[in-house]
Amino acid sequence: MRIVLATHNAHKVEELRRILGPRLGARELLGYDGPEPIEDGDSFAANALIKARAAHAHTGLPAIADDSGISVDALDGAPGIHSARYAGTRNDADNLALLIERMTGRSDRAAAFTCAAAYVDAEHEFVELGVWPGVVLDAPAGIGGFGYDPIFRPDGVAVSAAELTADEKNAISHRAIAFARLFDRIPAA
Repeated sequence: MRIVLATHNAHKVEELRRILGPRLGARELLGYDGPEPIEDGDSFAANALIKARAAHAHTGLPAIADDSGISVDALDGAPGIHSARYAGTRNDADNLALLIERMTGRSDRAAAFTCAAAYVDAEHEFVELGVWPGVVLDAPAGIGGFGYDPIFRPDGVAVSAAELTADEKNAISHRAIAFARLFDRIPAA
């Protein structure tokens, strides 16, 4: 069984293969080469479904997609679904700098990464969520990961997400949780 991952990012395909490991079984995970849909949903789940539906419509194959971001309690859930374009530039460093600036002087540092993983085929559509709670740090720490990882310390971990190894992060992240749940529901080949 072939499944297309609705992303043009080859690194994301490889990352998901590592996250899923044995859960993939005999399924072959492919990258997507079609047009990018407009992500205009009002939630992570809605945006993940938009991407999965587009990939399924373009390829005719079962499709999976995700949408994720960080939500900060003290900022009323911002940046949330706007995480990738929070600063208006789609640049990780700019987004990180803006979040640090907006958190200056705030004592409530609670935050969570959320991932919505969607599956679409000719007969099924469903979404699973993964939430990774933690806190926003005062300053970046670590050089691994991407996005907001350098200023996010997951609950129960003594370092930032950017200081975890790829394997450590892939075992406990919001994306790992969401896709594990999703693959438990995907119909067998």
